[in-house]
Parts: sequence; C-alpha cells; structure tokens
Amino acid sequence: MAKPVPTPELAPPRTARLRPLAGWLLWALALVLLDQATKAWISGALHYAQRIPVLPPVFDLTLLHNTGAAFSFLADGGGAQRWLFTGIAAAAAVLILRWLYTHARERLLCAALTCILGGALGNAIDRLMHGHVVDFLLFYWRDWYFPAFNLADVAITCGAALLILDEILRARRARSS
Repeated sequence: MAKPVPTPELAPPRTARLRPLAGWLLWALALVLLDQATKAWISGALHYAQRIPVLPPVFDLTLLHNTGAAFSFLADGGGAQRWLFTGIAAAAAVLILRWLYTHARERLLCAALTCILGGALGNAIDRLMHGHVVDFLLFYWRDWYFPAFNLADVAITCGAALLILDEILRARRARSS
C-alpha cells in the first residue's frame, strides 16, 4: 500500500513557521553585511578622527571608535563593557529569534525585530573583532555635535520606531474591536 502524500494542510506547524522566518533572517544578514562593508570601507579610507565634509555645515564622514554603548555610555568601563554589551547583544539576538519564530507572519513586528537584530549583530561583530564599534556618520550644527554613529545604529533606531508604530497600530485595532 502506498503512503499518502502529505498536503500543505498536514504540514507540521514548525515547517510552516520556518519558511517566513528565512526571509527575515536573510534581511537581517543583509543588514549585517551592509553594516560591516561600510565600516570596513571607512576604516580603510580614513585615519582615526579624520573628517571628510559631505554636506557642510551639517554632515561629515569621520572614523571614530566607541568602546561604550549608545552615546558612549560606559566607554570608560576599562574593557569589561566589551563583554557586557556583546553578551547583551547575544541575549537580545536569542530573544529576537524566538520572537521572529513565533510571530513570523506579523510583517511590521518582524520588520522591526529584523532591523534590531541586524544592527545588534553588526555592532557585536565590531566588539568581538576590534574591541570597539566603528562609527562614522557625524551630524552637527555649528558647535553642536550629535554623537557619531553607523548603519547598525540606524537599523536599531528604525527597528525601535517600527516597534512603537506596531504597538500603536495594535492598540488601535484592539480599541476598535
């Protein structure tokens, strides 16, 4: 007697959830690769603290190293912060992967999580390889300077904004139901 051919309806739920997850993971990988490529390019093109005006008087490219977190938080930590922030990124990645797996069909939420995952991994790679994060985007106005940042930071910020938007939309849907 021939075995019945499984239909998509009988496919295990796990397989059904892995398919959309693959797309989100590819997007996160693309963010990591773009982030690392820009950091490698800027590190090879500039000397430390060298600035290249791109859009004076508001934007320059500059090569800076950040041993801390956002806004150089804990930059004077004596080296332990490297492992602390790498550990936080690793823990966040595990939690995000789990969240992506369980919510793989919620597009806005997954887009947000994917941006955060790609950015966190991009900066974690820097910490592991160099002991610091490579920053190079510098915005300023006259004597005011926003702390330099990189594409991983942009991805994390966009992901956070998308998380807020997702929650606002979720709350509106809940109120209208």
